[in-house]
Amino acid sequence: MSIKRIPKIPEDQITPLVAELLELIQLQMEEIYLLRDEIARLKNQKPRPKIKPSRLEDKKRSNKTKKKTGKKRPKRSKTKKMEIHEEVSLKPDNLPDGSKLKGYQEYIVQDLIIGSWNTCYRRQRWQTPSGEYVIGQLPDHVSGNHFGSTLRAFILHQHYGCHVTQPLIKEQLNEMGVDISTGQINNIIINDKDRFHNEKDYILATGLKISPYIHVDDTGARHKGKNGYCTHIGNEYFAWFKSTDTKSRVNFLSLLRGQYTDFVLNEHAFMYMKKQKLPGYQLSKLIGHADKVLKNEKQWLHFLKRMEITSDRHKRIVMEGALIGSTTYHGFNPGIAIISDDAGQFKVFLHGLCWVHAERSITKLIGFNECQKNLLEKTKTDIWDYYDDLKKYRLQPDESQKRSLEKRFDEIFTRKTGFASLDMALKRFWRNKSELLLVLKRPDVPLHNNLSERDIREYVKKRKISGSTRSDSGKRCRDTFISLKKTCRKLDISFWNFLKDRLEFRNKYPPLAEIVKSRMTCSGA
Repeated sequence: MSIKRIPKIPEDQITPLVAELLELIQLQMEEIYLLRDEIARLKNQKPRPKIKPSRLEDKKRSNKTKKKTGKKRPKRSKTKKMEIHEEVSLKPDNLPDGSKLKGYQEYIVQDLIIGSWNTCYRRQRWQTPSGEYVIGQLPDHVSGNHFGSTLRAFILHQHYGCHVTQPLIKEQLNEMGVDISTGQINNIIINDKDRFHNEKDYILATGLKISPYIHVDDTGARHKGKNGYCTHIGNEYFAWFKSTDTKSRVNFLSLLRGQYTDFVLNEHAFMYMKKQKLPGYQLSKLIGHADKVLKNEKQWLHFLKRMEITSDRHKRIVMEGALIGSTTYHGFNPGIAIISDDAGQFKVFLHGLCWVHAERSITKLIGFNECQKNLLEKTKTDIWDYYDDLKKYRLQPDESQKRSLEKRFDEIFTRKTGFASLDMALKRFWRNKSELLLVLKRPDVPLHNNLSERDIREYVKKRKISGSTRSDSGKRCRDTFISLKKTCRKLDISFWNFLKDRLEFRNKYPPLAEIVKSRMTCSGA
C-alpha cells in the first residue's frame, strides 16, 4: 500500500494553521516510513534503500578550484606488445616533385574478423604399383570433425566462458553464415571431452597433495529434474567443481579421494574412528586388519558384513574413516587445513571456520530496546576490532601476541550481557574457539571463506541462465569447463587461448596442474 503525496497548496492559501498541519503530516509520514522499515527488518526483508543526493556538481566545482599537484604518471603504451596482422602503406595525394620519404607515422586500428571460413581439403588419392590406394592424411585437429578448431573453441567459450545458451549460439552462428544445427552444437559442447576431464581431475590430485589449505563450499545443482549439490574445492591457484546427489561427509571424502575407488584401514582411519567415538569392541575388530586395502565398494560392503558391523551409525563412521585412509594412502596431505562456512560435512582433518559466516549469527539479531541495540553495536565493534588484530597477527606472528589474543577471545565470547539471544550467539562462538583461532597455530591459513563464495558464483550464474542438466555427460562437462575456466583465470591464462591450444593439439601450455604446482612452489605455499 503506497502513501499518497500531500497535494500542492498555492503559497497565498497557506495560512499559519495550514503550515502547522503540513509540518505535523510530514512528521507522521516520516514516522510511518520508520515503522515500515522496522517491520521489514523484523521479517528479514530489505528496508527502503537510502539513496544519497548526487554530489557530482560539488565535485566538479571542487575540481575546478583544486590545483593539480604531484607528478603525472607515464602513459602506458597500449600497442607495444600487440601483434600486427596486416600493414597498409598510405602515400599522400598530390606529392610535389622531388619529395623524399622520411619514415612512417603509425596509426594502429584493432578489429575482428567475424564470419564463416570454409576449407575444402582435397585429399590426393594415389594408386601404388601393387594396386593399393593411398590417400592424403587430414591434420590432427581436423580429423573426424567437419567443424574447425576455432569454431569449436568459439562454441565452448560462448557456452562455458560467457554463459550463452545453445539456442542463442545457433542463432548467432547462423547469422554469421555457419550452417550448423542445435544437435551439432550440443555434440561439440558435451561429447568427446575426455582430455579436458582428465586435465580437471589432475588439477585436484595435484592441488590436494601440495596445498597448505583449501576453501570448500557447496550450492544447489538440479540434475534430471532432481535436487542435487555442486561442491567447490580450491584456493588462490585452482578451482575444482563436482556435482553429486548428496552433500554428506561420505560424499565429500569421496571427492577428496578423487578417481580412486578403494577403502583403506590405516593409522589415519583409526584416529578418525576414535575421535568419532566408535565403540571399542567394533574398533578392536578393525585394528586386527590394519593396512588392509579393499579395492571397491562391493568388497568393502562384504568386509563390513563379515565384521558384523550392521548399525547405521557404526557403518557411517567406519566408512568415513576408511575414506580418510584412502585419501592419505594416495598422497593427500593430512596436515591440510580445510576452510568452510561451518557446514558439518566439511569438518574433517584440520578444520578452520570463516569469521564472516560466524559473525552472521550476531548480525541477524534485533535489539528491541535501546539497551539491547547498544549491546549489539558494542559486541560487533569488539568482534571486528579483534578480527583486525588477528589479521595483523597473521602478517607478523608473535608468541606474546598469541597469548594475548587467546585471552581476549575468552573475554569477548564468555561475557554475560543479559540479552539472551546475544549470549547464546556468543556461546556458540566460544564453542568453536579452536576452529576460529586456527590462524594462531597456522598463520598461513585465511580467516574467511570469501574465495570459495566468489568461485561458486560462477556455477550459480550458469545454473540460473541455463537451468539444470539433463544428461550425465552434460553435468560432467559443466563441472569440468567451469573448473578449467576458473583455474585459467587464477593462473592469468586466457581461457580462449587455452581452448584453442587443446583443440589444435599445440601443447603450448603445459597441463594446468603443472602450472599450479609451479606457481605454488614459487610462492612458498
